[in-house]
Amino acid sequence: MTDDVVVEVRPGGGRAYPVVVGAGVRCRLPALLDPAARRVAVVTQATIGFEVDPGREHEVFAIGDGEATKSLATVEDLCRAWSRWGLTRADQVVAVGGGVVTDTAGFAAAVYHRGVGVVHVPTTLLGMVDAAIGGKTGVNLPEGKNLVGAFWQPTAVLCDTDALGTLPERERRSGLGEMAKYHFLTGEDLSAQPLVPRIAACVRIKAAVVAADEREDLSVGTRGRAILNYGHTLAHALETAGRYDLRHGEAVAIGLVYAAELAAELGRIDGARVDQHRRVVDAYGLPSVLPPGADPDDLVTLMRRDKKAVHGLTFVLDGPEGIEVVPGVDPGAARLVLDRIAGAA
Repeated sequence: MTDDVVVEVRPGGGRAYPVVVGAGVRCRLPALLDPAARRVAVVTQATIGFEVDPGREHEVFAIGDGEATKSLATVEDLCRAWSRWGLTRADQVVAVGGGVVTDTAGFAAAVYHRGVGVVHVPTTLLGMVDAAIGGKTGVNLPEGKNLVGAFWQPTAVLCDTDALGTLPERERRSGLGEMAKYHFLTGEDLSAQPLVPRIAACVRIKAAVVAADEREDLSVGTRGRAILNYGHTLAHALETAGRYDLRHGEAVAIGLVYAAELAAELGRIDGARVDQHRRVVDAYGLPSVLPPGADPDDLVTLMRRDKKAVHGLTFVLDGPEGIEVVPGVDPGAARLVLDRIAGAA
């Protein structure tokens, strides 16, 4: 494991934790668990097939597949099962899987006994570069994605690239959607780097943002943690609508192009910058137009419910000072740009 990379995440300047990236790094799990943890609850999905050994007494708790699993009902099921098993506040949870698993298990860990430690072992590219990093946990409501959750930092994250060997192509592309986002947050072209350094670079970018603003503090201003949601306002609306065959990263890619077109409509960037967004998204082999049958009015309604929408319709947009949060966007402009990307070639 000489090629492993360890990135330190120090949320809000507080307690640091390691993110270990490399092939076979799941073997480090026993050493990264709290020595006081007598039992470990391993949360995963039956379809994942990526096993870990905590090196002490443990039980596997399987949850269902798909976004429907990210629910308060699943959190209740986990907490009740842990209670019956006898999991205590001194014990730990290990989440093994993609974003559905780390989001749901992380939230359950945050609320069980008012908080037990959790280690994430993401098994998807999307999880390694985004979902498992930074301490955001949560589940969905019918009204929107991730509307119920908590900030609960893991004690460690193990990004074992061996897990990506059997990753379906669309899941791999989903991770590339988040990588494209990081391109615009920093201007750094990650596409030519080998896999492990590329994942580590994404983690470092996110770690720096989380260190400056752990909890999306509204007093931080327009360039806090919320910039990590670049491309996500439309993406979450597309996912919440539930009618489109899109992976998260695919929806984010469409959201990135939409955000660029909206920024141009508002006079924040020029056409050349929009074209750059399209080129990056195209280079990753990701979609850049709305799916067939998309309802623009419905999407505007859903975007109004976004967690960032404290002062009217709110987006993360590019501009002269870089990526920032822009509140109070005219719904008419947002609707017009949806029509524009629906008709793009």
